[in-house]
Amino acid sequence: MSGRLAPGSRIIESDIAERLGVSRTPVRSALHRLQQEGYIAGVGRGNEPRLTVAPLTQDDARDLFAIIGAIEGLAAQEATALARPARRELVATMRELNGGLRQAAAAARPDPMRIFDLDTSFHQSYVEAGAGPRLLALHNAIKPQAERYVRLYTSALVDEIAQSVVEHGRIIEEIDAGSAEGARRAVQRNWRNAAARLSSVIRTLGERGSW
Repeated sequence: MSGRLAPGSRIIESDIAERLGVSRTPVRSALHRLQQEGYIAGVGRGNEPRLTVAPLTQDDARDLFAIIGAIEGLAAQEATALARPARRELVATMRELNGGLRQAAAAARPDPMRIFDLDTSFHQSYVEAGAGPRLLALHNAIKPQAERYVRLYTSALVDEIAQSVVEHGRIIEEIDAGSAEGARRAVQRNWRNAAARLSSVIRTLGERGSW
C-alpha cells in the first residue's frame, strides 16, 4: 500500500520465506490471500504462475473507485439518519477536515501526504458514523487498494484538490440536511469525478507495473 514494493515487482515465495525465517507453507497461504484481495497478480498459466505486485491501471482504478463510491454512498445515506445532535457533531468534524484540506492544498508548498491524510480522514468520518459492521468490513477490505493509487499519484493531483473540496462541501450539506438520497449521490459523484481526475493523471504519467 505504501509503494515500497513497486507495482509489477516479482514476488518470489522462497525469498520471502527466507527473509521472514518461516517455512514456505504459511507464505504460500498469505500470498494466496493477497492474490484474492487484489494486491498480487498471477502472470502466466499452470499450477505456479509468476506472482507480481498488482499493477496500477486506469481500468482497475475506475472499478475500485466505483466500488468505494457505492459503499461510502451507503454509509453516508445511513449517516443522515443519525439523531440531530450526533449529525451536527459529524458535520462539524467534516467541515473542519475539509477546511484543513483546502488550506493544505493552497499552501505555498503543499504536502501531498498531509493532503492524503486529511482527505482520508474526511471520508472515514462519515463512513464510521453511518456504516454498520458488515459495510465497514467491506470498506476496510477495499479502501486500502485505492490508497495505493492515491499515495503514488497524489503529488500530481494537488492542483485538483480544490474541486474535491467543493464536492466534499456538497456531501456535508446533504448530510446536514438529512437527505439520504442526496448524500449517497454526492458521495458517488465525488468518487466518480476522482476516478476521472486520477485517470487523466495516469494517462499522462503512465500506468505503474503494467507491461
